[in-house]
Amino acid sequence: MTILVLSKHKTDTNTQFIDASGLFKKETNNNVLTDEHIEKIMDVFDSKADVDHFAKSVNFDAIVANDYNLSVSSYVEAKDNRVVVNIAQLNAELKTTVAKIDQLRKDIDAIVAEIEGEELEV
Repeated sequence: MTILVLSKHKTDTNTQFIDASGLFKKETNNNVLTDEHIEKIMDVFDSKADVDHFAKSVNFDAIVANDYNLSVSSYVEAKDNRVVVNIAQLNAELKTTVAKIDQLRKDIDAIVAEIEGEELEV
């Protein structure tokens, strides 16, 4: 959803971009903005503050330099939500798991051999 606010009485040439895509409550097939979400958007809108990963005021010259691109993602950097994985720790856990599996296979083979040995004696 995009909201465009225009004012012919505006005195500066800044454009404010707000990325509220992370503010919603999932309800069935629809996403809903709660009163708290709307309040947060309005507070930032009123203050014209730059908020990391949420809002940025951009001078008209910067928009011109960006070929008049008005895409929010061109000015407000998305938050990196990727999970950082410790590869060394993951490899160590994998090694331990493989060793346990190998031991279980040996145990199972021993049990099967024992069972087969008992059947032969009958």
